Amino acid sequence: MDVATNSQTIKMVALVAMLALPGAAVAQTSQPDVSVGAQYDSTHVYVTPADMNAFVKCITATFGGQASAAMVTNVLPVPSSTQFRYIWTPAGTFSTFAFLTPIPYPFGTERTGYLVTDMDTAVSAARASGAEVVVAPFKDPIGRDAIVQWPGGFRTQLYWHFTAPAYAPLSDIPDNRVYLSADRADEFVKEFVAFSHGEIVADVRQADAAEIGRPGSVFRRIRIRSGFGNMLIFVTDGHLPFPFGHEMTGYSVKNFDEALARATATGAKVLTHPIQPNGSRTAMVQFPGGFIAELHDGSPK
Repeated sequence: MDVATNSQTIKMVALVAMLALPGAAVAQTSQPDVSVGAQYDSTHVYVTPADMNAFVKCITATFGGQASAAMVTNVLPVPSSTQFRYIWTPAGTFSTFAFLTPIPYPFGTERTGYLVTDMDTAVSAARASGAEVVVAPFKDPIGRDAIVQWPGGFRTQLYWHFTAPAYAPLSDIPDNRVYLSADRADEFVKEFVAFSHGEIVADVRQADAAEIGRPGSVFRRIRIRSGFGNMLIFVTDGHLPFPFGHEMTGYSVKNFDEALARATATGAKVLTHPIQPNGSRTAMVQFPGGFIAELHDGSPK
């Protein structure tokens, strides 16, 4: 190796080390930033028609906010019918589906809806960043949608509206909770950060695994922040006690005990007793209809 080549190698090693630090983007990207804002990124919840009203009541009692009126329509590219309600809360938003027909595959496997500035640009950027487009763009009654899959199996909907929505910012941005294996975690982080123009704000290699139901052990915990909101990545060996891994979103609440009380008073079940690993009180809660979420007290984690 000549001196010039060796110098270039040293520079590349230094750059890689710098980009791996918390607070630095993992990879630079020439793709456009298609994010709009965390208040437009909704958790997708599928319930039965019989559970829809109870779910809405419990969510709004727990977090505040309000729900849209129910509408029955076809939101998919194939024949189907669903009752749909959008729930806006200061802690996060929910797209809630109660299908009146069987749910066509692969719908129901996506976890989150991300509003984008332009659908074709977003799909192109996702592909260029390493994602697989598992449902090609299609029209729904109010816009266009697609579903993309990232390394490790994480699927998200991309959506765009004919008339741009206008929602108030959230008081607290929820965590999109993603469980990955060590085989795919680094690949996922690199590709999602490139697509989202995000940054790694924490990468803890020895986090207290009591947070995922395994006290006395440790795991890797990565936090990403981007225009699509917060993402919390749990890198595990898959040995997860119930209900860990079934939850999709973690919500910050101003008064932890009061929020749990409001949730249980309106039909929710606390699945794990509140604990305080990694600097924040946390509990797993199951809402009417089966939706599982994590609640934490808002302290830095």
